Amino acid sequence: VAPIIGMENPRHYRNKAQAAFGTTRSGKIVSGVYQSGTHRIVMVDRFMIQDERADRIIVTIRGLLRDFKIAPYDEDAHTGLLRHVLVRTAHATDQILVVLVTSKSMFPSRNHFVAALRAAHPEITTIVQNINDQPTSMVLGTREIVLYGPGKIEDILCGCRFSLSPRSFYQINPVQTEVLYGKAIEFAGLTGTETVIDAYCGIGTIGLVAAPHAQSVIG
Repeated sequence: VAPIIGMENPRHYRNKAQAAFGTTRSGKIVSGVYQSGTHRIVMVDRFMIQDERADRIIVTIRGLLRDFKIAPYDEDAHTGLLRHVLVRTAHATDQILVVLVTSKSMFPSRNHFVAALRAAHPEITTIVQNINDQPTSMVLGTREIVLYGPGKIEDILCGCRFSLSPRSFYQINPVQTEVLYGKAIEFAGLTGTETVIDAYCGIGTIGLVAAPHAQSVIG
């Protein structure tokens, strides 16, 4: 087995942060991750592997819910508004996308909420409301409302520029992705005459990185 190529700094690399929101029996608003095999939220303010900017934004949103008297979603009673928050951070461009996943499209004081969030975090590039009104464990719904900015961010990976929307599939560790893709291209030994098939290609990161080295790519 060849030696493992590890990260120089294997912390705070994750460019996609996701937090569930809920309320304790005492009425305290909490955010974090689900305990394994349950839907009990384990309160987390700071992840060792997530982008620290994303952690800070999620904590701020939790505080804004209290300030604006907005209730987190209760999946048993099907009441409340905010279900999840998703934050994407772009490693190369420093752009930040915040997705507020709500149980309905009606969002009280939406403009004031967005203004308060932007005031606390002017580094945010765009904010999107995603509506998931189904009784499902899926995080994102199919409807979206852009609340601020273009509704997407851009990142650069292996010299290619990618546009990332809330539902885009994108590798979560950009530093190691470049290392991994570089090795994949090296091991493929492309000569410029091949047709490359990028199976399950998502937004096409592997295929587009391989394209300059092959005759054609099918994603």
